[in-house]
Amino acid sequence: MVAPPPRRSRPSGQTGSTHLIGWLGHDSQSANVLATAQMHLNMRRAVVGALPPNMRSAFEVVKLDNHVLTLTVSSAAFAAKFRQLAPRVTAHMQTAGWNITEIKLKVQGGLGLPEVAKPLREARALDPQDLKAFEELSCALRPGPLADAVAKLLRHHQPQPSTTPASTPADTQQAPQPESHK
Repeated sequence: MVAPPPRRSRPSGQTGSTHLIGWLGHDSQSANVLATAQMHLNMRRAVVGALPPNMRSAFEVVKLDNHVLTLTVSSAAFAAKFRQLAPRVTAHMQTAGWNITEIKLKVQGGLGLPEVAKPLREARALDPQDLKAFEELSCALRPGPLADAVAKLLRHHQPQPSTTPASTPADTQQAPQPESHK
């Protein structure tokens, strides 16, 4: 029986990922791939820094070409929202040291990117003090759309008088059950 070759141990402190990165750096083509991947990750971090939390996971960096950053996004809705934020993201990227003049978006469904969750709506009920303030405002307003909106708000938030149902199940006579013929 032949003994298996002895296992080479890694130098202490070297993990599998650092070993892999070190291996990629030995070949010039692999080193270029590694440098591009690291550049994309750094650009992604810079873009994430300019986005609201609920939008940070719905894009990936595709390329940087002639100062134009191309991102792929998972939906047209995200692309529309991102276009609104593009000037802010571009300015943030420039302050972070990236020479970006424009951001292009490509919508590609089925990327496997997580769905962006809508933030929970924070609402509270109006207390009596709030209602009193709206009543005072309503009295001070001239007739018009704002006065109508405040009046509607007051009608909507007025306490409803308790009502009793016209009948309860106990008050209602039950229909006779059909006899079953066996």
